[in-house]
Amino acid sequence: MPEHARSAPAHQFETVIQQKVAASLGMWTFLATEILIFGGLFTAYLVFRVAQPETFATMSRHMDLVMGTLNTGVLLTSSLTMALAVRAAHASDRSRAAAAWLMVTAALGAGFLVIKGLEWHHEYGEHLVPLLGLDFDPHGAPYGEAHLFMSLYFLMTGLHAIHLALGCLLVLGLALLRLRRSDRASATVVEMSGLYWHLVDIVWVFLFPLLYLVGTRS
Repeated sequence: MPEHARSAPAHQFETVIQQKVAASLGMWTFLATEILIFGGLFTAYLVFRVAQPETFATMSRHMDLVMGTLNTGVLLTSSLTMALAVRAAHASDRSRAAAAWLMVTAALGAGFLVIKGLEWHHEYGEHLVPLLGLDFDPHGAPYGEAHLFMSLYFLMTGLHAIHLALGCLLVLGLALLRLRRSDRASATVVEMSGLYWHLVDIVWVFLFPLLYLVGTRS
């Protein structure tokens, strides 16, 4: 039986529909603030890219395109499994299918973080980490401009990774609650969590071409 047919609204709401509308409004408001944060970073990146196109293209060639492409595939797959989790949650409040898809989604998110960590480790070995106390190597590019590109790179990918890590914890927690058939993991909650997960995926879809595909590769 569909979950919405069995669920009762929380005490502050008159109907389940009213509760879902309120949850949707709250989530979309939160997502709008996240878009403003990443939108500001994207705007700053594009401004500097227009001002320093050659350096940005040069430094982009030092990004690991294979790992970046692999991570893109991982996150796109996780969007599919998240959508399947939402569908399963709406289809039944007793089936464990939603929990299974949520755990697969969390595993894919964790896989992304592992791959990204390996990529960061490689960049550390190439002296591309622009932190005080580290020997930053611009690899022939102007030092200041190369330093700026890598600073933006680590800032944007680091912020994205933090959001993804939080998403993994959220999704995994929901999976455990679904297995216990807790009311705190209702179909509406799973759906709202799915919106957050898709936003994180969409951010990476923009980050990938901006950071990895700037320069022409031989």
